[in-house]
Amino acid sequence: MTKIRLTNTKSRRKEAFEPIDPLNVRLYVCGPTVYDRAHLGNGRPVVVFDVLFRLLRHVYGERHVTYVRNFTDVDDKINAAAQARKEAGDPRSLEALIRERTDETIRWYHEDMDALGALRPTHEPRATEWIGAMIAMIGDLIAKGHAYEREGHVLFRVRSYRDYGALSGRSVDDMLAGARVEVAPFKEDPMDFVLWKPSDDGLPGWESPWGRGRPGWHIECSAMSYELLGASFDIHAGGIDLQFPHHENEIAQSCCAHPEGGFARVWMHNEMLLVDGRKMSKSLGNFFTVRDLLDQGWPGEIIRMVYLGTHYGKPMDWTAEKAEQARTTLRNWAEMVEGAVPGEVRAEVVDPLSDDLNTAGALAALNDLWKRKDAAGLLASAHLLGFDLQAIRHQPWAQPFAFEEVDGRFLREGIDYQPTLSVIGWGAVADRTRETAIAILHRWLALRHVGDFETADRLKSDAMRLGVELRAHKSPTGVAGGLAKLADRVDPAALEGLL
Repeated sequence: MTKIRLTNTKSRRKEAFEPIDPLNVRLYVCGPTVYDRAHLGNGRPVVVFDVLFRLLRHVYGERHVTYVRNFTDVDDKINAAAQARKEAGDPRSLEALIRERTDETIRWYHEDMDALGALRPTHEPRATEWIGAMIAMIGDLIAKGHAYEREGHVLFRVRSYRDYGALSGRSVDDMLAGARVEVAPFKEDPMDFVLWKPSDDGLPGWESPWGRGRPGWHIECSAMSYELLGASFDIHAGGIDLQFPHHENEIAQSCCAHPEGGFARVWMHNEMLLVDGRKMSKSLGNFFTVRDLLDQGWPGEIIRMVYLGTHYGKPMDWTAEKAEQARTTLRNWAEMVEGAVPGEVRAEVVDPLSDDLNTAGALAALNDLWKRKDAAGLLASAHLLGFDLQAIRHQPWAQPFAFEEVDGRFLREGIDYQPTLSVIGWGAVADRTRETAIAILHRWLALRHVGDFETADRLKSDAMRLGVELRAHKSPTGVAGGLAKLADRVDPAALEGLL
């Protein structure tokens, strides 16, 4: 059997993965708070741990892997969105408005993650459907002396759990010195965190032994993972931004409530996402939702390829140039598998995946299969990473380019001239501008191809004057092609004058 090795955040080293029960391998990933569209950074853990889910199913069998990813549908931002609708004149109850908003956002999330090729988890619990389990766990923590009730709040005694901080590698005192914690008169210790908080009539709430209220964020995942996976399970994963305090608090609650279990054996965290080398931020104008990119014409398969091109443990930089390279690679792969029947998943692809989910290495192995013209192996192995090359082959963006000269113009027809092409520019490139730039690039490359360098040089100079830089290059797959780099503002009508 394939041996999997994973970097365990808690031990800070790569370890051989040994499931508690090979017939029931269990994975929990923290899901979204459903108040708005998933941004590009939210999509990274979905795709990364989707590959982990696929690998576990490949090694242990589809029926022997349980994957849980929750929806947090109790949150102040959700409440605020519903209250804004009510203040705008919607006559329905706050509860109805919250349910409508969360249903809508979950539907958006499914549509966007489906577009990225992510499999649906085995279970997708909504926090509001597990309030009873949360109340029961809170009551148990109080009975065991790990929590206390004050003024309608229930708080966890952080110092009652001696291993608090083991995941993030800091002591409680170090955390207190460097953290922004809520100072409240009802806290015994500033580091204590909320398990339950009161709700007034203007907020959603549930009856509990401590009055009408709602759960804190951290208790949700502890209760749902226990109910669906048990007191001990194999892997808990999520973004690095959740390591502290969310995951640290989950461990404390769960281990104190269920000392007979070990909670999660392996912790995995993906690093953050950048856009053009900078942190994604609305103030910088580089904030994208997954839907933004899909609507701009970037297919989900291309977005997925860019995600997987960087190891999950390193920051990932989204750039349009990477996306264009991914488009070229997927187009080449899809073209080769026409008429192929899937074979066995190749070991040279499984091996890097099994070595701490080295997706970049697996993509390189897929490209080697393409170079060797192993269509059957490429088809099956790409599917393991979530790429359906037969389906991609029929997408308009994946069609091969071919041109012939008619009345002095090179058109997309059928001669033996098929360069790979890329267009990069600032932000979204409109379809008209993209198509025109591609046509100019085609003509320039074709002129060079037939040896008319004088006309080619003149075209290149004219294009540069209008804000389009033409370059010849070889793609990452070794195929000759070209790149059109657009300036910040380009006039598509002026460009069309060059054709």
